[in-house]
Amino acid sequence: SRTGMNIETDTYQRLSEIENIVAVKEASGNISQIARIAQCCDLNIYSGNDDQIVPIMSLGGIGVISVLANILPRETHAICRYMLDGEFQRARQMQLKYLNFINALFCEVNPIPVKTAMNLMGMNVGPLRMPLCEMEEDTKAALAKEIEKFGLKRAK
Repeated sequence: SRTGMNIETDTYQRLSEIENIVAVKEASGNISQIARIAQCCDLNIYSGNDDQIVPIMSLGGIGVISVLANILPRETHAICRYMLDGEFQRARQMQLKYLNFINALFCEVNPIPVKTAMNLMGMNVGPLRMPLCEMEEDTKAALAKEIEKFGLKRAK
């Protein structure tokens, strides 16, 4: 979704035959494709979408390359840890708890929302650089609402 290109399963299969290719960040959003990759390829699979950590790990994924972890590192780690430890209900509950927040972090082009969130939280990560631009007011307000919902806004 971010590159406009999808790597097909047969390509992953050929790539998995190359000795130094051992893992994939799967961000197609297509759970059926991810299942086929897990079925036919000898590759470690990392979720590339924070809203699919639990589903991908349920298919054998081993973790996530995460945007959410910039804001909620302990919680993101806990979701993965619960999945790896077989505590599926706890992982599922956390995945669903943070789903709206995750969606807010992906409402505009990455890294605009996550950097905006960090600034709103008082982390002072600085302004966006060109060609990035500030968030639209309505999506920024939705992001700020999620930050406040979880008590992440830091006092100045």
